Amino acid sequence: MADRFDAQAFLKGLDAIFDAHEQAKKAEPYLLQALTDAENAHDEAGQLTVLNEIMGFYRSQSRHEDNQWMVQRALELAAHMGLEDTEAWTTTLINAATSMRAAKRYDQAEDLYRQALDSALKTYGPADRRLAALHNNLSILYSETHRLNKAEAELREALRIIEASSVNADQDLDVASTHTNLALTLLEEGKKEGATAHARKALEIYRNGHLEHSAHYASALAGYAQVCYHNSLFVDAVDAYRHALAVIEECYGTDNDYYRVTVANLEDAVKAAEELGMKVPDENPYEGNAEAPAAVPPAAQPVAGADAQDADAVSEDAASADAAQGTQGVDAAKTLLEDAQSRDADINAALSRPPMTGLQLAKAYWEAYGKPLIAEKYPEYQGRIAAGLVGHGSECYGFDDEISQDHDFGPGFCLWLTAEDYAKIGEQLQADYEALPQTFQGYGPREQTARAQGAGRRVGVFEIGQFFESITGYPQAPAEDAPHEWLMLDEATLAAATNGQVFADPLGRFSKVRQGFKLMPQDVVLSLISRRLGMIAQAGQYNVPRMLRRGDGAAAMLSIDEFVKATASLVFLINTPTAVGYLPYYKWQFAALRKLSRRIATMLADVTEQLEKVLRLSSAACFGGAGFGEGGKGAGPAIDQVTATIDHICAEIVKQLKRERLTESDETFLEWQRPYVEEHIVSSNPVLRSL
Repeated sequence: MADRFDAQAFLKGLDAIFDAHEQAKKAEPYLLQALTDAENAHDEAGQLTVLNEIMGFYRSQSRHEDNQWMVQRALELAAHMGLEDTEAWTTTLINAATSMRAAKRYDQAEDLYRQALDSALKTYGPADRRLAALHNNLSILYSETHRLNKAEAELREALRIIEASSVNADQDLDVASTHTNLALTLLEEGKKEGATAHARKALEIYRNGHLEHSAHYASALAGYAQVCYHNSLFVDAVDAYRHALAVIEECYGTDNDYYRVTVANLEDAVKAAEELGMKVPDENPYEGNAEAPAAVPPAAQPVAGADAQDADAVSEDAASADAAQGTQGVDAAKTLLEDAQSRDADINAALSRPPMTGLQLAKAYWEAYGKPLIAEKYPEYQGRIAAGLVGHGSECYGFDDEISQDHDFGPGFCLWLTAEDYAKIGEQLQADYEALPQTFQGYGPREQTARAQGAGRRVGVFEIGQFFESITGYPQAPAEDAPHEWLMLDEATLAAATNGQVFADPLGRFSKVRQGFKLMPQDVVLSLISRRLGMIAQAGQYNVPRMLRRGDGAAAMLSIDEFVKATASLVFLINTPTAVGYLPYYKWQFAALRKLSRRIATMLADVTEQLEKVLRLSSAACFGGAGFGEGGKGAGPAIDQVTATIDHICAEIVKQLKRERLTESDETFLEWQRPYVEEHIVSSNPVLRSL
């Protein structure tokens, strides 16, 4: 196991990067290396800590696509750690809602905010600032969905909570941030006087608390600039925007949406000022200066020397410029504030959707849309249509994770019909299925590769026989007296035909065919066990040591691979396919082995760990110690461990064969166990026996 992951040291190092304002260049490699270190140390709490920081950083850099799988992974990890019904979970819900809001999935965001509020009332105290943060963020959602009265109400509640809990509200960054949000909301409502007062108060708090180098300060400056702009004080707006850009560059760099939008707003302000003959300074008078812009005068002032007619023109042009800029600057300032706040949250996690496996998603989608569709349009077939998710794809095995969701994943399920029913309604039912909503609970539309479309599609409407034929080549399982057909079906194919879940099967026809593929005849099982014993002996017991003695590392590695595959297959076969299913294709073999090993009364349960040990040591054994953790000792120690582990596995297999009464021999070279196993084959068909 890797060394212990030190979360405090990690956070200290990250803080140093941010304090030095070097995050634009140094933060990402530092974060990704820390994530690797935490994973190698098997430290889940450390992984969650690092993931939270990565998400906060990616958001600050506007790298939303890179952030999606990070946030999903963090939520699943938090759930796995049992953090539900804790303060950390409440905070996670808040950040999840905030992420949905940033993606403009407003309905889901509001629902998550409401869940978070219910949870916060249980886990937070009435004066807890995190409760205020929730009201603050909810107000942003209301503002973006043009429910400004609700937005204002949420912000005033947030301000009440924060001021009541503050030691010194006149130097409190959170109070300042809430004043900025309230100013921007009032500005959208057309309440310019109130907006001016709150924008000025925010800057006053930053000056009092000497907080001018905080990332939050950029949002306050941008908000102040908006107030100036809408009051036709374009020169003051230019100064504030320039100052905001300097803070954004210092804290976040220039390659982000905040910087680009603020540049665009600055250009609008410069243009508006120049069109009115106002003199705009060439440089930012506040650059490198802790002083904030002056307070906003109560009303716009005419250009010096302008007559009354000019003043009217100024008013008209200012109104035109005000309309041209619209709410873009308001949105940018609010986004700046929200993202600066998220950098300081207890958990910076953000979610785009609730965590669900593919099977859970399929079942929920069936319950929400599939079942009502059949009840409404095909009531006479309700007792005849089977539904579920079976076949190709990691979600059908239950092994999918966030990485699996980049292809052939999304809302979907299978509907299975008899040949007679499919001929009558199959085509129309498929059309109705395709007309169902393409998104569900934040997932979708379904991403499909070319191989999973057309005849190879994985969801939709199928005739039962054709479905199984598309996977196995057979519309139903081969007969018991056709062992040659069974032996032509590899285990991965049978695994794909029998995995997944059946959500409904009132007629029972689909389940009967599916179960038929699980009922591999006992003679075939015994024949396969004999074959696996032969390969284990040939590849593992005989060829691994011979190839290693020859110094042919590549051949030894291939022999180890054949030994591992044969042993993995044997574990499933000896536990019987009817009970545990079949070994899936190579990618998921060890996931399936680990799952099987955790089951009560599994035979050869410890073999999985032993196989992984062989694989870990194989590089050093086959290609020498250099670069493989042997410290220059060479391949010798690894070779000894590999061969000893292979011998241990084979001895355990013999013990299990004896417990199953498949042999009476103590011979550990497994080739000589094959005749004892084959004595139990009843059929005289020669295809079942070894030569």
